[in-house]
Amino acid sequence: MKSTSAVKARAQARASHDIGAAPAEVRRLTVDRRLDEAVGGLRARSPELSAATGLWPWQRRALIGGAAVLIAGLVLAPETALVVLLAILAVPFLCVVLLRVIALWQLRAPAAGRSSVVGGAGDEEQLPVYSVLVPLYREAAVVPGLLAALRALDYPKDRLDVMLIVEAVDAETIAALRGAEIDAHMRILEVPDGAPRTKPRAIQYALQIARGDYVVVYDAEDEPEPDQLRRALTALRAGGDSIGCLQAQLNIYNSDASWFTRQFTVEYTVLFDCILPALERLRLPVPLGGTSNHFPRKVLDAVGGWDPYNVTEDADLGIRLARQGWHVGVLPSTTWEEAPLTFRNWKGQRTRWLKGWMQTYLVHMRRPRLLWRELGARRFIGFQVLMAGMILSSLVHPWFYVLIAADLWHGRLLAVPDGVFGQWLLGIGIVNLVLGYISAIALGTVAAARRGRLRLAAHALMMPVYWLGISFAAYRALWQLVTAPFHWEKTEHGISVSRDDAAAAVQAAASAR
Repeated sequence: MKSTSAVKARAQARASHDIGAAPAEVRRLTVDRRLDEAVGGLRARSPELSAATGLWPWQRRALIGGAAVLIAGLVLAPETALVVLLAILAVPFLCVVLLRVIALWQLRAPAAGRSSVVGGAGDEEQLPVYSVLVPLYREAAVVPGLLAALRALDYPKDRLDVMLIVEAVDAETIAALRGAEIDAHMRILEVPDGAPRTKPRAIQYALQIARGDYVVVYDAEDEPEPDQLRRALTALRAGGDSIGCLQAQLNIYNSDASWFTRQFTVEYTVLFDCILPALERLRLPVPLGGTSNHFPRKVLDAVGGWDPYNVTEDADLGIRLARQGWHVGVLPSTTWEEAPLTFRNWKGQRTRWLKGWMQTYLVHMRRPRLLWRELGARRFIGFQVLMAGMILSSLVHPWFYVLIAADLWHGRLLAVPDGVFGQWLLGIGIVNLVLGYISAIALGTVAAARRGRLRLAAHALMMPVYWLGISFAAYRALWQLVTAPFHWEKTEHGISVSRDDAAAAVQAAASAR
């Protein structure tokens, strides 16, 4: 599973991390090598796994051909085309509903699995070095709170390697970091400017000089539970050589700030408390969240780290881990985050996520037969349901309303189609729509209640409206996939609540559990 050249390159980079006293020319060459590895390492070693190379010719032909057939069908025989399209979409949509039902069924036992990992990880002197990678870009406002959250981590400071990774062009954040009181176990790493200017490029640059045997990535606004590193280490050691990553559960501390934060909180709670644990139990591929991913360092070296050209490098890495036989687990420890407060901020973040999921799906479907062999039939189907189903549902959802409006306009809303086949498809379509809403709302209500947030349960009823916003972002993502595939839309942080208010919200939610 391990690339010898990749491991050797990273070992050389780590060996040369202390170059402060070296001549300027040596420092420049070392920085250049790190940049080359961060930007082009995965692409050079495994071009078929890098989003940098775009669509393969057969994929381009298939997409153009499929679009042409669909348009021709809608023009020449619209009713037949819609029936065929509904038949194609029925199966993946039903599978998404089934996944929600399974996740809901597995919540029967309250707080199941949350006590499976206990606190400590052994004697203090036996704890390994843990590297904490924190990429920052235009994050000056959250620097004081970030440093407080990092200081709160319950782990020996002499075994912590905290790297505050900032873009060299981000003068404001650099000034905020230099003006703050940085502890001895923390260091500021400036990433030279270059393309693509993405989070995975920054952390891939930093990974080469990380000192830890274990690595975690946190976002700038994160508040991980203090014992999270110890709990992750305990679980990683207990999992043996097969475990490649632990994804901590993410949740929101500013849930009451706006309508969008309330919807986002319900969505996050469903995903990280319900869906991802269900995927883990079913042994299906787990697309990682963008933060609180805990890795053995050797695993990151083996799989090639993050793809700097994929704007959801986390989801992509989760699929690559599955392809190479690593297991991804869900860690019963929470990292609290800030949800986007406004539609403008939410729209940019969601567009980037959907664009990255599209990138991830297209990259891993470049060689479908190889993907089938590496994942096996069951996990291959799971990948299709999860990734393709999520993308398709986002794109197709608003058209159900368009069709309902058209039928209402023509007075055919409750008309039964001619023929048994059309009647069956109409029934399947209605069942899909109704079960999709019911399963999502039920799961959102139960998930929020299990977090002690009963006041949010009622907001799950607004999910269908929220999904229309996701569909808008999906079409925006599709456009960017063509016009600006590597553009990273920045999510602004520190604009919703003060850090003191955030800490109070975290404590209240934790007490409610």
